[in-house]
Amino acid sequence: MLIIFLKAVLLIPITLLPILNPLGIAPVFANLLGNVSRQVENRVARQVAINCWFMLVGAIFIGSHVLAFFGISLPIVRVGGGILVAISGWRLLSDSGQDASIPTQVAKSYDELSDDEFKARSFYPISFPLTVGPGAIAASITLGANTPARLVDWVMSIGSAALGSALTAFAIYLSYRSANKFVALLGRLGAMVVLRLSAFILLCIGIQIFWSGLTALLAESGMLAT
Repeated sequence: MLIIFLKAVLLIPITLLPILNPLGIAPVFANLLGNVSRQVENRVARQVAINCWFMLVGAIFIGSHVLAFFGISLPIVRVGGGILVAISGWRLLSDSGQDASIPTQVAKSYDELSDDEFKARSFYPISFPLTVGPGAIAASITLGANTPARLVDWVMSIGSAALGSALTAFAIYLSYRSANKFVALLGRLGAMVVLRLSAFILLCIGIQIFWSGLTALLAESGMLAT
């Protein structure tokens, strides 16, 4: 049973980390955060990791029930989420004034935020949809779709999901807490290149998620052959 538990724990980060791609999003995180102090960066990274843990656990255990209650299908989640991710990528890609204006402004505003405002800013758009996007949510819902009926298996499922999500959130924290240091090592030109490439990849990911949801909807309606 211990081996089964450990396999279930490792299944979540192995499945979700390639989708979440925190290392690839780290330059975007650093740009949104700006040239803040090490303490602020660490605090935001920690709060983002906590937000992501709650979202992943929520998607695993109640995601399918929430979608069923509102009559929402996974393809619809992909379509709506893909649009949201694509818009975020496009804004990062097209905003030429970010490089000079954001860092000092954001650094000042983060120091002045209350706890509630700080948590709200760390949630959107950093936690959602940039980190935990529709692809990760859909994958999490799929992982939690078959909840075991037996009490022992159910408890083990809860424990493995919580621990596996915690490992995933910890990987996000490690990637984000050193994002500005990573960007500084690249230099101004290198950071700008990486940021634009990351923004373009984010835009493409959003379009891909949107397209996969749209083709699934067309296939369900009979308008597209599977």
